[in-house]
Amino acid sequence: MTAARTGSVAPDLTIGVVGPHDLVERVMLMGHGPTPVPSRLVAAAYRDEQEAADKVVRLGSGVDVCLFASPVPYDFARKAGVLTMPATYVPLNGAALQGALLRASLDERFDPARVSIDVLGRAEVEEAYAEISLATDQVHLREEAAGPGTLAAFHERLWRRGATTVAMTCVHATAERLELAGVPTLRVRPTGAAIRSSLQTAALLGAHHRLEESQLVVVLVDVPTLRETPRRVTPRYWRDELKLALHRVLLQEAHRMNASVWPLDDHSYLVIATRGSVTASTEGFRTPPFVERVREELGLAIEVGIGMGRTAHEAENHARAALARSQSSQRTQGFTLDRDGRALVPAPRTPPRSQPQAKPKGLEILARLADKLGDQEQPLIVDAENAGKMLGVTPRTARRLLRTLVEEGLAWPLPPNRTPQPGRPRQLYRLIVEKLGPKTGT
Repeated sequence: MTAARTGSVAPDLTIGVVGPHDLVERVMLMGHGPTPVPSRLVAAAYRDEQEAADKVVRLGSGVDVCLFASPVPYDFARKAGVLTMPATYVPLNGAALQGALLRASLDERFDPARVSIDVLGRAEVEEAYAEISLATDQVHLREEAAGPGTLAAFHERLWRRGATTVAMTCVHATAERLELAGVPTLRVRPTGAAIRSSLQTAALLGAHHRLEESQLVVVLVDVPTLRETPRRVTPRYWRDELKLALHRVLLQEAHRMNASVWPLDDHSYLVIATRGSVTASTEGFRTPPFVERVREELGLAIEVGIGMGRTAHEAENHARAALARSQSSQRTQGFTLDRDGRALVPAPRTPPRSQPQAKPKGLEILARLADKLGDQEQPLIVDAENAGKMLGVTPRTARRLLRTLVEEGLAWPLPPNRTPQPGRPRQLYRLIVEKLGPKTGT
């Protein structure tokens, strides 16, 4: 069973080993020993545990998983918020402490019952001492992780008072400071068995993460403006122009995600990608993809649902369910469903819009613009700047009002007007004055 599990790990799996130089070297040697882990080990050694976070940042996306040589650098990296990949550490369990106690008992200067210990938990220390029938009445313990200087001061103070005979530290930089101060010091080092077990754990974590990143993800993009209803019949020409422009934008965004795009029907699209690429483009599934780009380029509001599954059919079903949730009023249920059909994260809340003035209804805005433009045989086309002048508002407000018309089916965004001049191309909108009817033009 163990061999099967080990053989399933990808040979090109990369493990970043973070820790002090001596422990990193020891882990690297064991990783390539008689029973090697099928992976590539990358060393990231430091002189001080507080450099652990920087080492993780330097490793970046070049590794699949991080293995820390002890819980101390892992804790520093976790608190710094730099762990963007799976991570584990070599535990300093009871066997590690008992090894340090054995070395202390072999030196006649030290009394194992009168020591100071840092980082390890009280329960671990009491269990290790109980197994060798030693009392802990004169064992001084500091469980909280701290900087090397703080821990060194803790040990040195107790030793100079005569309360201890030796300092036992889990921190490499603390040991160096104590030795320079003349304090008898023993390092609590991980055992070989713990290192081998941690290497296997790191390899399994990395392999699982890689499989998860390559998991199939289906994204459904729905365009409410393109839906035909009995009350909304729009010219076919404008629909085709908008669909072409929208497809172009989706293809550009999908190319950045290494994804594929297919139109499903007249108002929706199917995007196939991997979980890793979608995670990167959505800030960890916090913001739906495509939405901002389509709004900026075409002035369109789109709805997105993301689904994962064990099969393509299951992922598509979850994407449809996620899309239905995003279309409903219960947006907090999320726009992404995992392979078990559960929402990954709540959908981001849209900030409440300030309403210093009453917002005109869409038909009223359309009527005012049509009245300013007058009767023309050709289609009525405006941009934000001209609309702002006619409505007496800023171009920014006019752009928002025109998008409102688009969302209500009262205007169509035309493909951006490409010009040789630098800057954002001018976005034109075709006003659908046919919606006003014979009695609504005033």
